[in-house]
Amino acid sequence: MSATESAIASAEAHSAHNYHPLPVVVASAEGAWMTDVEGRRFLDMLAGYSALNFGHGNRRLIDAAKAQLERVTLTSRAFHHDRFAEFCTRLAELCGMEMVLPMNTGAEAVETAVKTARKWGYQVKGVPEGTAKIVVAANNFHGRTTTIISFSTDAEARADYGPYTPGFEIVPYGDLTAMESALTHNTVAVLLEPIQGEAGVLVPPPGYLAGVRELTRAHDVLFIADEIQSGLGRTGKTFACEHEGVVPDMYVLGKALGGGVVPVSAVVSSEAVLGVFRPGEHGSTFGGNPLACAVGLEVIAMLETGEFQERAAELGDHLHRELGMLVGGGAVETVRGRGLWAGVDINPSIGTGREISERLMERGVLVKDTHGSTIRIAPPLVISKEDLDWGVAQLRAVLAG
Repeated sequence: MSATESAIASAEAHSAHNYHPLPVVVASAEGAWMTDVEGRRFLDMLAGYSALNFGHGNRRLIDAAKAQLERVTLTSRAFHHDRFAEFCTRLAELCGMEMVLPMNTGAEAVETAVKTARKWGYQVKGVPEGTAKIVVAANNFHGRTTTIISFSTDAEARADYGPYTPGFEIVPYGDLTAMESALTHNTVAVLLEPIQGEAGVLVPPPGYLAGVRELTRAHDVLFIADEIQSGLGRTGKTFACEHEGVVPDMYVLGKALGGGVVPVSAVVSSEAVLGVFRPGEHGSTFGGNPLACAVGLEVIAMLETGEFQERAAELGDHLHRELGMLVGGGAVETVRGRGLWAGVDINPSIGTGREISERLMERGVLVKDTHGSTIRIAPPLVISKEDLDWGVAQLRAVLAG
């Protein structure tokens, strides 16, 4: 039995089967490349679902983490620490907001956003207790907690976990008429992904986000943008909302905020919104810990220069031109996305998304499938143009059979 087979067999025997990974066992990684336990190299075209926007082992981020590891890693929020205020201040400034509530994972940040919106609705808007409603979009993916899957339309993510949390209304993504019809006095928030990642990198129709912004203002409703995957440089802007000149009331951030080093997430908003919390009403032992803040500060510093956003925009234009050339030949039906992020719909007669992913793995490229015959492409923003072209060439070869 090979080292790969042995590691996979052990994992299958001793870990819950809540994931179905590709049969590769990564041992090390640098930049846009990963090496498995047998020494084979793979081009990472997934980047940890955007958690690795700055690449594997980014020296600036590793150095920031190492320096903090020598000082203090955790205090809990029972005490102040010397990285917390700067992290909150700098992240608020990056977002053009006023206050930050740090958490750890994306799902925790979404849960925090839901709680914030409800508390704001009762304390500020004056919604009757127990009646707050949040409008969400079909085909959303905001995490896997019990509350979050309560408003999922993905049967695989939702089945067998009831009873479900009430208080959510689901409308079609991209449909402003349906959105307006769903808004009532008891609506406290609209929660949306500016681009739906898990659904297959779905970009909404032009003007949709701006239209949602207008509707939420008119109805005194918070607009919450889940930028956990789409934010922090991925689409060629700091935030995907910027492509329509939209500033939401609240950003939900995660993944790349931790630089691929530690889990870091946050809700960022105004004092009028996040100011509803009082001590003891919400928290997290690890949220805003010194190590997380040190890494997050370095991520913010890297984004402040704009170089990663520019790189994602330029390489993204190139990526979409190359992928667009695959459409019309019978193998690829549609390509969607923005920046260094693409969803590629494969003709089912060519293979499922999983099968295409496995064939690409055999050629040294790692991507991941979603929803049948769609594959997602989201390389680290540090990928070279040459490596990007090589990755697309492998896809072209796989599709050619």
